[in-house]
Amino acid sequence: MTLGVTERSTMPHRKRHVRATVLRWRPVLALAAFCGASPALAQRPITYDSLAALEAPAPSARIAYGPGPLQFGNLRLPKGPGPHPVVLFVHGGCFLQQYTIAHAAALEQAFADSGYAVWSIEYRRVGDDGGGWPGTFEDVARATDYLRVLARTYPLDLGRVVAAGHSAGGALVLWLAARDRLRADSPLRVDRPLAIRAVLALAPAADFADLQAKRVCGGVIDRLMGGSPESFPERYRDVSPALLAPIRVPQLVVVGGQDRNWGPQGRAYYASAMAAGDSLVRMVEVPEAGHFDVVAPTTAAWAVVMQALRDSFGRIAR
Repeated sequence: MTLGVTERSTMPHRKRHVRATVLRWRPVLALAAFCGASPALAQRPITYDSLAALEAPAPSARIAYGPGPLQFGNLRLPKGPGPHPVVLFVHGGCFLQQYTIAHAAALEQAFADSGYAVWSIEYRRVGDDGGGWPGTFEDVARATDYLRVLARTYPLDLGRVVAAGHSAGGALVLWLAARDRLRADSPLRVDRPLAIRAVLALAPAADFADLQAKRVCGGVIDRLMGGSPESFPERYRDVSPALLAPIRVPQLVVVGGQDRNWGPQGRAYYASAMAAGDSLVRMVEVPEAGHFDVVAPTTAAWAVVMQALRDSFGRIAR
């Protein structure tokens, strides 16, 4: 990996030894040099309000993938004839209604400016009509498979699709890559789900049982899943990335060292995936970054995210 990072550890597995690639940036001055930033880099982590205030042009197109008002996506195309590699992006926000796709606009444009087609999706969340189980997951899956329809009109390379997501969206993109592992009678199982070739999970909220027990975001997981893991164990098995490992596609988890609330979730997912024998998962930690720095193109952490995205496309087997 070409991030100017070093390998930190080797973690044993009960049946075999799998080499764990946990990556950490060198000190802040090295990051400043990489980003072309001032040596006085020790900025405070960006807030959600500051992220949401970043401006971006309108997308190339806003396209409905279903009949509902929240079943749409923003398509942004890079310059050139294509076919373009595709970033499928799923925004976060505690799975809650009040956090919409709007706060991802600057990220979408930054990815497109770097040469990627971006399909950034909106979906029903807790508080929306039809949000929660199973509507939230049905929307994300339906929007993903809709890329096949978009590719009939737009120059998209569906052999190179990286699913990227932040926080709740980070969990959802890990789940998208594991849909072929759903039980035969799952209400979320579909024939021929679109193949996700790699995953970039930014501060993923990946263990739904743990989140439910901690009552994060006002107990949102009970509302998302309809109840506890004890009440609906099959639902949790169907969608919690922590229970779906090994996912069997390259995954790169990026967490901020200053992300006190969600950084531990990303680290825990990485550890559980490794323990499950997933040799395709890696993790990068950005020591100075908070929760929203990894989705804000104005932060020093953004250079790490872009290199991680390039690395994710580089790991796709053709």
